[in-house]
Amino acid sequence: MATTGTVSASASKATRRNVITAIAGVVLLGAIALDTKVVAIGGAEDLRQQAFDPDRFGVGEFPRIRDFVTGRAPEAADLARELAEDKSAATAAYGTMAGAFPVMTVKFTGTVGEGKSGIFNIDVPDMPEGTRIRVQTGPAINGTELRDIVGDIEFGAFKNQIEYQDAGAGINRAMSADVLTDLDRDNLQGKTISVTGAFTMINPKNWLVTPVALEVQ
Repeated sequence: MATTGTVSASASKATRRNVITAIAGVVLLGAIALDTKVVAIGGAEDLRQQAFDPDRFGVGEFPRIRDFVTGRAPEAADLARELAEDKSAATAAYGTMAGAFPVMTVKFTGTVGEGKSGIFNIDVPDMPEGTRIRVQTGPAINGTELRDIVGDIEFGAFKNQIEYQDAGAGINRAMSADVLTDLDRDNLQGKTISVTGAFTMINPKNWLVTPVALEVQ
């Protein structure tokens, strides 16, 4: 009889251990479930968790940047005159502050002059003497004018400075693919072109324009 009692006590302890283990497992699974976020594949949360893709970002952003610049850009001669009369007012009307310098919108039609590394001088009628206009046509497009001109693509939306710079490069590549793919740079000199774009006004008499639209006439 003593043996039977010992076996029964051992069985009871084993049962209690199994019950405790089961309860602990249920509690653990519940905690995991509470701490788990379900993310739909392809949803907005899923996209945020993926690595930043500057080219996808650029393709998504360029159409609205193009429309913003096109809808705001003054003729180059008018912009030059207004800048000379009241720089602050002209900047408010046609530009966006990006750090220490404004990024300005502009449009013009002119004759293509000499070029180097895809950057061409443009002779635009009625410009003030000494004001130089150039346009960059690629293949490499430099600068962050297209990123900065809309005023709402801000550093705080990105993980770090590298992503912020990559965002500008992605927009430039999207523009180049949309606007400059078929451009014959080797035979551009002497042609008349119409350009709409943006430039950083570091030197008021030297504008290097990044296009959002370029047409050879």
